[in-house]
Amino acid sequence: MTKPLALIVDDEPDIRELLEITLNRMGINCQCAGTLAQAAALLRQYAFDVCLTDMHLPDGDGLDLIDQIQTLPSPLPIAVITAHGNMDTAILAMKKGAFDFVSKPVDLAALRQLIKSALKESGDASDKKPQMQQVLLGESAVMCEIRAKITKLARSQAPVYISGESGSGKELVARLIHEQSSRHDRPFIAINCGAIPHELIESEFFGHKKGSFTGAVSDKKGLFQAAEGGTLFLDEVADLPLSLQVKLLRAIQEKKIRPVGEYQEIPVDIRLLSATHRNLAQMVQEGSFRQDLYYRINVIDLHIPPLRERISDITLLIAHILAKLTGGNNPSLSFAALAALQQYAFPGNVRELENILERSLALFNGKEIEVDDLNLPVSSPNTNNPADYDPSQGSLEDYLEDIERKAIATALEENKWNKTAAAKQLGLSFRSFRYRLKKLNMDN
Repeated sequence: MTKPLALIVDDEPDIRELLEITLNRMGINCQCAGTLAQAAALLRQYAFDVCLTDMHLPDGDGLDLIDQIQTLPSPLPIAVITAHGNMDTAILAMKKGAFDFVSKPVDLAALRQLIKSALKESGDASDKKPQMQQVLLGESAVMCEIRAKITKLARSQAPVYISGESGSGKELVARLIHEQSSRHDRPFIAINCGAIPHELIESEFFGHKKGSFTGAVSDKKGLFQAAEGGTLFLDEVADLPLSLQVKLLRAIQEKKIRPVGEYQEIPVDIRLLSATHRNLAQMVQEGSFRQDLYYRINVIDLHIPPLRERISDITLLIAHILAKLTGGNNPSLSFAALAALQQYAFPGNVRELENILERSLALFNGKEIEVDDLNLPVSSPNTNNPADYDPSQGSLEDYLEDIERKAIATALEENKWNKTAAAKQLGLSFRSFRYRLKKLNMDN
């Protein structure tokens, strides 16, 4: 079996030798360069599996090398060596696409773990990517873009901050990043930061030693240790008390934790993902969230749009949710019910859609889900919700036709007047769509 090949770039011969010896002992062949120019020449000559580079080089810096590697047909994982405490440089490197970083003086144990993760990432995709347990549904442009970003982010170790409204699917996105990463066979630990009592939160995160406080009757591992080798997802990270924010910042920077009552720090290897529905940037301005921690967890920002901004995905989501709730024996929705859902603003997003459909299954007559079965809130933020029908406005038939007309017009506009695509978005056969166009005098 061919040994992996690593590119080491550093202008100090002693450092190059130390790194080369360490990697050789791991069964990795190495090529070394002291300048950017030498590194570029080696990249043209060899097919490397991983690159390790210092930030400061005689003819440039590691950021330039990251840019060069990103232009390769098959970019390889690149880790940067930064000066101790210089997290700003490490963050910038990861924003540019670096896999991870290691600080000087180099901790060889941490370096070996980093290289193992990088080689796992650069290996054959069929060896490292399992069958997906979760799916992110939607064919809208924004959802296709998010899936592409998830695939890209899964190849990095950079902290990702997932923003979005409640119920929009932030934890699902975090799980997908984990499942597509080289850490997929290690734990994914999700924790709601707002659900832990403040007096217990440090122990929950970092663990504690027996006798360190009243009630600590035995040693306990914390969430960081439970996620060792895998991914730690901090949901509602905005709810963390300021006292813990300081300790979390150190754990991220040093990649070490100190359990309550312990004197020695323990190295940890985790990928950190975080999320909240609140405005973290505003909380930083108000002083309720530390600015330095905000920059550490927000290396990459991934925003999940609310459901009302991707209405074209609703038909697909409805079919998936009903199949999950009924075991595949999907009841149909009346056109008026589908139009009502497409015009509803969904303050609770996908989670609310699931609740609405689950409730409707208990209410419908066994044939077709109607508007009344949905039981949408009367005070819907959108106009023309059938739940708001007032008989004084005219006949119910005219009212529902108006909703149909607006839903069809919206679908046509969103699909650039492609009738086949508009019909698919509305969950209609093309024949049924043409019939409705004619019925509503919209077939001109």
